[in-house]
Amino acid sequence: MLNLERVAYEIKTVGLYDLVLQDVQRVAKKTRVSEPEILEILAAHPEILQDYMQTNVEYNLSNIHLKDINVENLKDECKNEAETFNENLEKLRALEKYTLDFEQSATLVIIFSIEFFVLFSVQYFIVLLNLKEWQWWIYTLFASSVALAYWYGKKQSRLYAKNKKAYETLYLQTLKILEKLEENGCVKKKDLLIKECEEHV
Repeated sequence: MLNLERVAYEIKTVGLYDLVLQDVQRVAKKTRVSEPEILEILAAHPEILQDYMQTNVEYNLSNIHLKDINVENLKDECKNEAETFNENLEKLRALEKYTLDFEQSATLVIIFSIEFFVLFSVQYFIVLLNLKEWQWWIYTLFASSVALAYWYGKKQSRLYAKNKKAYETLYLQTLKILEKLEENGCVKKKDLLIKECEEHV
């Protein structure tokens, strides 16, 4: 559901993708690359396209470059499929954040940040407030927080894996619906492509 022409344009012109552009330049062995050259490199090196997609998810930008189908003027045989397509797009956008590896997610960063704060607090209470007689209770509390953070991290990791699988299944189903709509002359994919990201404008 990517608009590859948009991808090539953004890699070339938007600063957010500078690291991706550097990978493209490394492959091309030159600093100035055209959009057609970028497209060729993306086709030959899918890992670079994956880095682009990963960057989008990290910055809460969508890799779904398709807009909803306007169902008002569609015939009944097209309308139901188009409504299902629109519902699927909405679900995909909600699940998209789970396509990010859990190890690189904001959730894991938050867990580590909280644990660092708890560790700092433990040291503060024991050393600065001279609560050495309570230190075993305080360390027990810290150990409990580590165990809780570990449990929560595992739970979130399973949630990411489950939702990533759901995303991939729904993604394929949605593509099939789009293909069917195109075959039946209901819509044209090129008319649904989102040409630019409003966050970059």
